[in-house]
Amino acid sequence: MCELLGMSANVPTDICFSFTGFLHRGGGTGPHKDGWGIAFYEEGGYRDFRDPHPSVHSPIARLICEYPIKSNIVISHIRQANVGQVRLANTHPFTREMWGRPWCYAHNGQLDGWQELTLDYYRPIGDTDSEHAFCWLMSEMRRAFPNPPEECQEAWQLLHQLCERLRGLGVFNLLLSDGVYLYTYCSTKLAHITRRAPFGEANLSDAELSVNFAEHTTPNDVVSVVVTEPLTDNEDWHRLAPGELLIWREGEIKGRFKTKV
Repeated sequence: MCELLGMSANVPTDICFSFTGFLHRGGGTGPHKDGWGIAFYEEGGYRDFRDPHPSVHSPIARLICEYPIKSNIVISHIRQANVGQVRLANTHPFTREMWGRPWCYAHNGQLDGWQELTLDYYRPIGDTDSEHAFCWLMSEMRRAFPNPPEECQEAWQLLHQLCERLRGLGVFNLLLSDGVYLYTYCSTKLAHITRRAPFGEANLSDAELSVNFAEHTTPNDVVSVVVTEPLTDNEDWHRLAPGELLIWREGEIKGRFKTKV
């Protein structure tokens, strides 16, 4: 399986600390050696970096650690290939335009029968189940809402329903963003933590690195991190429930949908 890393913050924030631990799982402390990528939303713009090589040995990954790009929303992915060759076209995160915004997507899991998902507006570039599912999800959202909905709750409800359908095909853990909100959906494994004042020290579990966030923040900062497996060994992480969709904005949870029992 692949691994996911996402961030939502109320101020432009670099993800160097979390990403340092995360990249070690890409061929170092973990088996996810088939590529990696990271996307940043910043000042109304979008940029990403993708590499089909192991992140632990990637010069591009080291650049990200040494060059503190400050962003309000970040999505990152390290890949352990299941479907599709190891190549750039199959490397997450994937991006499509909708409503005049760049939508960024990363998926952890494997789906059965994904070829039967009918595509409308969007088409995949690579040959993975992940990108096909993304194109289907975006096509369904665009078909239901050709223009941005006046009520966000309507779109969020549909997104949850679509994620539930994809979970019915296998394992579907999701990170998705339109640059305003970060959407996180759990099929099997996702954990999150929100850091706010009073800030303390955190120790990475995958690398010998600690940071005292009090030295790098203000009392008003709120930074939330969502990841497949917790990155630190001295903080309290919270697990999402299977079938749970959380919608984040500026580090806070703005919406929550769960599977109806």
